[in-house]
Amino acid sequence: MRATPEIPAVVDVPGLHDAVLGWYDEHARDLPWRGVDASPWSVMVSEFMLQQTPVARVLPVHAAWLATWPTPAALAAASTGEAVRAWGRLGYPRRALRLHAAATAIVAQHGGEVPRAYADLLALPGIGDYTAAAIASFAYGQRHVVLDTNVRRVIARVAAGQELPPRSVTTAERALAASLLPDAPADAATWNVGLMELGALVCSVASPACERCPVLDRCAWVAAGRPAYDGPARVAQTYAGTDRQCRGRLLGVVRDADGPVALSTLEAAWAIPEQRDRCLASLVEDGLLARVGPASYALP
Repeated sequence: MRATPEIPAVVDVPGLHDAVLGWYDEHARDLPWRGVDASPWSVMVSEFMLQQTPVARVLPVHAAWLATWPTPAALAAASTGEAVRAWGRLGYPRRALRLHAAATAIVAQHGGEVPRAYADLLALPGIGDYTAAAIASFAYGQRHVVLDTNVRRVIARVAAGQELPPRSVTTAERALAASLLPDAPADAATWNVGLMELGALVCSVASPACERCPVLDRCAWVAAGRPAYDGPARVAQTYAGTDRQCRGRLLGVVRDADGPVALSTLEAAWAIPEQRDRCLASLVEDGLLARVGPASYALP
């Protein structure tokens, strides 16, 4: 796929800002981590949970998590096993361990308050560039480039005339996103979340609702006739029969139990011995399960 170009001279950046910010003001979903009373911790928890997980699945778990652990200190005082149990069926449960580790570091290094500075956020366990930028932007109204899947797709279409962005973030793509970012920090933060919402609700991957798009008349991809993606093939991820499914099945059995689970119960949950044994070992190695006897497992 060709490299993402610099921002085209014909793009009316102020017009894009007005259109997206106005649309978001009218169409934004009422989500708890976006409310004026949302704490930085609420924003941080949402960012961990929303990674590769739809909003609808996150909402009830986010609410329960904040009710149980309303501060980083509250979570840090809990066991990792409690965090894994509360994570429920969101998937990718190592995120629960990373969030617990980040909360512990916040208590130890930042007096229990989610740090404001991007560099301090980036230094926390389990936090990369995207999450650090998102927390700084959405929790503290700072000016950062925030490139999630939805933002990248909208920018690729509107400004670069491409159906899909590169498979991973490129230097040119980041420069293009930075060139579109409003100067005022508050506007930049709203611009970021507005692009996210536009990508989630209108500019979807397979069936974009261009007729409802506030920047339809400014979209380079539409102006070019909506050319199809011409980059490397994007192979859809499978789930059935994978180690990820096996790990999830085994962890779910232990998570739903009141105490230690016998190996015989786990053998009944997954019938392929070699895969089951490999996944059990990896769950223990990752800290998601603990072997508490010669033939039994429990949450840590």
